[in-house]
Amino acid sequence: MTKNRCGWCVGDPLYEEYHDEEWGVPVYDDDTLFEFLILETFQAGLSWITVLKKRENFRKAFDNFDYKKIASYNTSKVEALLQDTGIIRNKLKVKATITNAQAFMKIQDDFGSFSKYIWGFVDGKPIRNEVAYYKEAPANTPLSDAIIKDLKTRGFKFVGSTVIYAHMQATGMVNDHEVSCFRYHEV
Repeated sequence: MTKNRCGWCVGDPLYEEYHDEEWGVPVYDDDTLFEFLILETFQAGLSWITVLKKRENFRKAFDNFDYKKIASYNTSKVEALLQDTGIIRNKLKVKATITNAQAFMKIQDDFGSFSKYIWGFVDGKPIRNEVAYYKEAPANTPLSDAIIKDLKTRGFKFVGSTVIYAHMQATGMVNDHEVSCFRYHEV
């Protein structure tokens, strides 16, 4: 029996697996929230499948998304990353990853966890939208605008409202599964 999935993932096994197992599932642990934030940042201007195919390479290159290690990367590590053909080699995004790791840890200090901070914008509960067709889902919202405005005051770089909204979708802060998708009611 064929499962009805969101239209954006149909036809690619990697996309379908990501959709079925991860996308839209509420994430409350800081390690995973950071990973998605970095991957979404690198995705800016590209398709998500591009990043998804390089995800394991990103994990290796960025010390398994250990934000404590990333926060202390030096110039030679940046240069090594820019030579790594397994990842997206964008100097601004690589440098922003370091800055964002530092800002991420500052938020942890201020709020007890990044999760508590970010989920505070939705009172700890996912927003359930009713998307009939995935292309009707917004690219950003007033809420993602507010979150990015706050993140920028806290030192985050190379992230915008669209990146944050994609992060909210990926980490389950907002349920944008198509209402006909089998995952809509599961998450």
